[in-house]
Amino acid sequence: METMTLTQLRYVIAVAESKSMNEASKQLFVSQPSLSSAIKELEAETGVEIFRRSNKGVVITPEGEEFIGYARQVVEQYKLIETKYIEKSNEKKKFAVSTQHYTFAVNAFVQMVKQFGMNEYEFAIRETKTYEVIEDVKNFKSEIGILYINEFNKKVLFKLFSEYGLTFHPILDCSIYVYIWKGHPLADKKELTLEELSDYPCLSFEQGNNNSFYFAEEVLSTYNYKQLIKANDRATLLNLMVGLNGYTLCSGIICEELNGSDYCAVRLKSDEIMTIGYLSRKGAAISSLGQKYIEELSLYKDKALR
Repeated sequence: METMTLTQLRYVIAVAESKSMNEASKQLFVSQPSLSSAIKELEAETGVEIFRRSNKGVVITPEGEEFIGYARQVVEQYKLIETKYIEKSNEKKKFAVSTQHYTFAVNAFVQMVKQFGMNEYEFAIRETKTYEVIEDVKNFKSEIGILYINEFNKKVLFKLFSEYGLTFHPILDCSIYVYIWKGHPLADKKELTLEELSDYPCLSFEQGNNNSFYFAEEVLSTYNYKQLIKANDRATLLNLMVGLNGYTLCSGIICEELNGSDYCAVRLKSDEIMTIGYLSRKGAAISSLGQKYIEELSLYKDKALR
């Protein structure tokens, strides 16, 4: 009976990263027939079609994506053991987080990095689309994912979390606020309604192929906005706020350290509550860096506006 090997796992990772059998064989210093044969044997043993082959090259299947996520974890864990006990070298420990577009989540990351320093650790943070936050944690690209749930999206998201073997941990609850620049005609108001905002464009983060209401980063995603503009990064959103008097809906937690003092949050007249928390793999222990990052995030509980 065949047993999958570490070499086979390294092979599939190399092919996935290069998206080419030919390129991967050069990187691995093995012949292309040997590489192809090893991967076919692995697919036969596991019953998983990892790659679809065509004249144009290879494409990773959805089942292959999941398999490669686990393969990466095994190879990385082996690398850590090899480094610590065989090579005796000081390879940097890695920590990555994926998050929806929250400035305070980035600031918490900054504070965590400052405390641990970068001599022993290699850090990564990805501000990205909702579905990619979930997939990054599922596929071991990130240890922690930051996103929100509310009454509207929680049934769909919790079903997905369960299917992917993920657990959601609440950190803070907050009311809904309108985020605008201080030069906006409505910036001096103490409370706003969506009707008052109808003459100004609502700004929303683009969600790509998973552009479902349930994956929107902003609450009230099903509201029929008179004007709506999609953007794919926070800097562009801030520029649109100033250039077009646009607004977005947010948690109300402002980080002037990173975004500057030109913006403000005005409460939206709504009973909606959003719960921001973190995703982790079910049953997985949180690393010391992850624990410190969560601790930094938790400091924003008192800043959450209700």
